[in-house]
Amino acid sequence: MLRRLLVLFVPLLVTLVAALGVPLAFAVVQRESQQTYLDRLGDAARFASLAENALASGRLTALADELVRYDRLYGIAAALIGTDGRVVAGSRQEFELGEDAVRRGLDAAFGGYRGDHTPAVWPWEDVDMVVVEPVGRDSEVVAAVVTISPTERLRAEVVRQWGVLALLGLVPLLGVVAVAWPMSRWVLRPVRTLDEATAAVAQGELDARADEVGGPPELRRLAASFNAMVDVVGRALRRQREFVADASHQLRNPLASLRLAVDNLAPHVSGELGREAQRIAADEAEEMGRVLDALLAATRLDSASAAEPVELNGLLAAHAPGWRALAGGIALEVEVPPGLRVLAPPGGLGSVLDELVGNAVRLSGATRVRVWGRAGEGGVVELHVTDDGVGLDEHERVEALRRFWRSPRHQNTPGTGLGLAICAELVASAGGELELRPARPHGVDAVVRLNT
Repeated sequence: MLRRLLVLFVPLLVTLVAALGVPLAFAVVQRESQQTYLDRLGDAARFASLAENALASGRLTALADELVRYDRLYGIAAALIGTDGRVVAGSRQEFELGEDAVRRGLDAAFGGYRGDHTPAVWPWEDVDMVVVEPVGRDSEVVAAVVTISPTERLRAEVVRQWGVLALLGLVPLLGVVAVAWPMSRWVLRPVRTLDEATAAVAQGELDARADEVGGPPELRRLAASFNAMVDVVGRALRRQREFVADASHQLRNPLASLRLAVDNLAPHVSGELGREAQRIAADEAEEMGRVLDALLAATRLDSASAAEPVELNGLLAAHAPGWRALAGGIALEVEVPPGLRVLAPPGGLGSVLDELVGNAVRLSGATRVRVWGRAGEGGVVELHVTDDGVGLDEHERVEALRRFWRSPRHQNTPGTGLGLAICAELVASAGGELELRPARPHGVDAVVRLNT
């Protein structure tokens, strides 16, 4: 977030500096060009004054010598041009009059006025500065003085001043960035700790807290509110778990006594109806015990820890003997490629597979159960528990993953309807997914997807 904030802030600051610096850069070009032009215009005006006297007296030698010395000293070509377009006196033997700027200047000078346009010379333009000054006034113009100045020094001076402006703009820019970096860290540190605390709470660490000390007051208040919220949620969850655990434990002894009392009544019950009622009462007491055990399992699920990596080969090898003993006469196959590792659910992947295999053996009416796995795409491993039993329809496959749901065909079969729901929540807590799909040609394919 710090980098993103600086990426957003620095370009805005650079744009602001550029918005101030670009007009200044233009102003530098205009000022330096105008100053150079005025200097050359002053020189041309002096030569025009000398030329007017020289033409009046017919003595051009002194003017020609002055033009030559000027050219040698400053490297600026200068010449006196007559109204017929011929060079009357010049600093060089060959004087270029074909340039557009020279022709436009001569046309204006011979028309009786001086061009008032100050050319702007940019650093990347390799052009000469042409200044034309008429000799005489109005309709009495008899000649014109032309100077052609190289602009290397002018362009170099503009570049130098642009460099100074860039440095003057870079210093505050770097200063602001240097201040913005620790300031942004100070502002964003509570946000970072709040994000870390939120992620920890989402993983079940209800003792995680955000920093309430550093950062701006608004973020400190936000962190304090977050910590208060976590405290409230944590207390509510603890009370819920404690209530379920306490209720289950407190009811276990009365249920055991009730079951014992019902069993002891068997010799004293006479008649078919009495014995049937006693048997139903014993079954109901046993069913209530299973419900309490399921509630305790659900409570342990809510307080489970984070997922841990597990090697599938070792896990399946440890559980396969128990599955085969449970299967009895049902054929059981276990087939998983070697070397597969997954992030196991916090309650244990073995308990999830135990539930899936147990359901396939007890409830499906299958003759064959297959436990197999494969590496999927995107770092996901799929574990399948497939049976060839009667199967479930689409609605039943969805409802089977909800708590306390039982198929109408299995109402008289021992169970609480919590097993698959708990397994689905365990797998989801590890970042995976439990899905019930139809098997081919019939049966149920329970698919557990887990990350590696």
